[in-house]
Amino acid sequence: MADLKLEREFPTSPENLFAWISDGAKLLQWWGPEGMHVPEHDLDFSRLGPWYSVMQNAEGQRYKVSGQVTHVDPPNSVGFTWGWHDDQDQRGAESHVTLTVSATETGAKLILDHRELADAEAAANHNQGWTSSLRKLEAQF
Repeated sequence: MADLKLEREFPTSPENLFAWISDGAKLLQWWGPEGMHVPEHDLDFSRLGPWYSVMQNAEGQRYKVSGQVTHVDPPNSVGFTWGWHDDQDQRGAESHVTLTVSATETGAKLILDHRELADAEAAANHNQGWTSSLRKLEAQF
């Protein structure tokens, strides 16, 4: 098992940053690595329950991920499970993501904690994907 932790600071209030990590319409604006779009989804981290998204690249390759929102604590944190689907839509190994927001002197900090990834290679791949997604989130501010 491997874990991944990323931190970013944003020039906005914790409440506004929390909206960007929980509200489905805002999530769609930064969800998925650069070059991907999300043609199908049920992204809403403002409530408990199931979620999924299908990310698609320019070549038409589709990548489905799904899970359960396990906790919502506005404006502090959101937690959800994460599992990729294979070509037959079978869900694979489950990992856990927590997005935590805290106030800073200049705005708000986001900590992305992705735990229980299969191995170091999976952690490296998720590091690339999350880093790219967070660049899209940073561009919103």
